[in-house]
Amino acid sequence: MRGFVVDTGTTIVFFTIVAGLTELLLAGMSPREVLVTRALTVPVMVLTGRPYGMWRDMWFRRVPARGLIARTALDIAAFLSFQVPVYAMILWVAGADVGEMAIALGSAVWLMVLLSRPFGLVLERVRRAFGLAPPGLAHAPDR
Repeated sequence: MRGFVVDTGTTIVFFTIVAGLTELLLAGMSPREVLVTRALTVPVMVLTGRPYGMWRDMWFRRVPARGLIARTALDIAAFLSFQVPVYAMILWVAGADVGEMAIALGSAVWLMVLLSRPFGLVLERVRRAFGLAPPGLAHAPDR
């Protein structure tokens, strides 16, 4: 249960802030669309926060990743493969039109690439603070 709370809480806080600003400032979505999208994402993040944490753990256990570049690439691959389909569905349900979805997804992919490693580091640190670092990540350097 603690893993669920930590992974989910970290996901909600981190990405509500980042994605909301992206949708509003970069994608040009209306404030109403952003509010609807963010409201829809909370239950989605409740459902996907822990599974993503486990998905990321699986990637890090199965793929050797030593050093900053390898760990960064692994975070990017894990995040994109899990989150892009989830975000596309959220935008569609929120009522974003095709142009808005294309801009939001395009912006999100760039931001996901940029933020996947920082999010991975935040997730690792929060997990460690709660005594939850997975065995494969517990000894990894914070880079």
